[in-house]
Amino acid sequence: MRFVGVGVFATALHYGLYLLLRGWMPLSVAYTVGYVVSFVANFYLTAYFTFHSAPSWRKLAGMAGAHGVNYLLHISLLNLFLWLGVRSALAPIPVFAIAVPVNFLLVKYVFRRS
Repeated sequence: MRFVGVGVFATALHYGLYLLLRGWMPLSVAYTVGYVVSFVANFYLTAYFTFHSAPSWRKLAGMAGAHGVNYLLHISLLNLFLWLGVRSALAPIPVFAIAVPVNFLLVKYVFRRS
């Protein structure tokens, strides 16, 4: 449940920043800025709150690797849904529905091994 709470917060932060920034910059850039800010918050909350462990460079590297893969999935899906005609305000929603479970598995693996 802690992972779900952190995930909901990180996803809401990402989506909120995307919505705020999409009028001022290209959609992919707005999405990326939201992703990066969300990643930093997610890392610290995952370490301290979800797994009750101190952040470390090793965990950061592992989580960054997992999120690198996840980011590529996110940005590819976002552009696919935009190409399919989904409105820019709604396009991230199906992206989150697909990518968040994948991210859960990757991050769980990193934090359990580190």
